[in-house]
Amino acid sequence: MLCCMPGVAFVPALLVSWSLAAFIISYVIAVLAGHVEPLVPYISDTGTKPPESGIFGFMINISALLGVITMYIRYLLIEKQNESSHFISSSCNIFSLCIGLMGCIGMGIVATFQELSVPSVHDIGALVAFGSGVVYITLQSIISYKSCPQWNTYFVCHIRMAISVISCIAFIPMIVFASQISMTKIDWTPGEK
Repeated sequence: MLCCMPGVAFVPALLVSWSLAAFIISYVIAVLAGHVEPLVPYISDTGTKPPESGIFGFMINISALLGVITMYIRYLLIEKQNESSHFISSSCNIFSLCIGLMGCIGMGIVATFQELSVPSVHDIGALVAFGSGVVYITLQSIISYKSCPQWNTYFVCHIRMAISVISCIAFIPMIVFASQISMTKIDWTPGEK
């Protein structure tokens, strides 16, 4: 099986590195081009105008693909571990994979439809990406606890669950504040809402 082959551990590290590079490169280009203010712009704002929009879209689509590969490897790993331990049902593992894949599709939508070009599609993609991501992280945390102590340490499970809780907490204000915005705009002038 692919998950038992030496060397696939680089895929999650590549996913994180590539995604970070996508955000940093598009941010630097957007700031240097004067398209965003340097102080904490939205991620999507740094990938809205050319030339950074093309780089952002390309790199985030690659990140989505790397996410799919990472999640599939995790799925195979759990299936292999579950053959001897039977700590979860196979349908739970498949469900978790499907939720994760939905998040990757959401990332692809965000990358393809820029914030100002088709805002409703972009926002739906972001909601799917972040919402599915939170559910996927939580499911993986639960699966980790069920596989203890044979396949995970409780320390790793606690770290995963802490990340899940922080993600859930962060998701709530994202929804609340995003629902308060009536229009998508990058350049704001004093006096506007």
